[in-house]
Amino acid sequence: MAVSTPPAKRLRSRAPLADAAAVRAPRTTWRSALRKDWRLYSLLVLPLLWFAVFKYLPMAGNVIAFRRFTPGGSVFGEEWVGLDYVRMFIDDPTFWAVFENTLVLGALTLLIGFPAPIVFALLLNELKARRFKRFVQTASYLPHFMSIVIVVAMIMQLVSLRGTINQVVGLFGADPVNFIQNPDWFRAIYVTSDVWQTMGWGAILYLAALTTIDDSLYEAARIDGANRWQQTWHVTLPGIAPTVVTLLILNIGSFLAVGFEKVLLLQNPLTYETGDVISTYLYRVGLQSNSFSYATAIGLFESLIGLVLVLSANAVSRRVAGSSLW
Repeated sequence: MAVSTPPAKRLRSRAPLADAAAVRAPRTTWRSALRKDWRLYSLLVLPLLWFAVFKYLPMAGNVIAFRRFTPGGSVFGEEWVGLDYVRMFIDDPTFWAVFENTLVLGALTLLIGFPAPIVFALLLNELKARRFKRFVQTASYLPHFMSIVIVVAMIMQLVSLRGTINQVVGLFGADPVNFIQNPDWFRAIYVTSDVWQTMGWGAILYLAALTTIDDSLYEAARIDGANRWQQTWHVTLPGIAPTVVTLLILNIGSFLAVGFEKVLLLQNPLTYETGDVISTYLYRVGLQSNSFSYATAIGLFESLIGLVLVLSANAVSRRVAGSSLW
């Protein structure tokens, strides 16, 4: 036989719920948040203005990829031509050779340049001498702040016929190698210099992520008999995995955006075979030959590929690693 709850008792049991609902804070609207923290939101004005002027506003110029643009004419082109410029670069064998070079350089940069800061950060994290650690960190950060022109000048000095590398090669009785004019050496020179210039600066984020790992995890791993390599594999790497995944997605998105300035300064007509990439090809076709509509069509194609790569990498990361940008 069911026993019913007295009405007075039911009222008493509902009282705490009513009190909790009354104490619950009202939902904050964007207007009240803006009125309260307007000083903080004001700091976003300049970055948003920069993105609007230099990133979003120029997107309107993509319309000339489908219109015939002539210098001095209408900003949005004179005549609608549809996909004519798209067909031009699809049928152009020179473009596909440049596209292949871009893929190879992007893949080498991603496969070699992306893990380098991670390894460097892990090695720095193992250093116990603080002074030596600070010296190594400072020395590794400096190349990032150097001008691309200075970096390329140093590379030219090292790999020239009478440069440091050929002088060392000559000590062993070998003939000097003309690295600058040999297309087979262009990719190695570019990737090596890129790793040297970006490795130290890229390690900053990973060093910051390493500081968030709880020391008790390492202590528990040592109690379980884990050595340094096992602690790195089972504690350190999982601890920085979200940072690694986020930066990997961003790097995949800029897969085709191979450094324009360094490639342009390093290359010469003799190394176009392996060193000519989409950005330098667009520079010659768009600015030097005044084929702005054709160059815009190629740039739009490159941007679409980058968007597909970002979306794909984000989806794969969300399903496989459980973390993503959105």
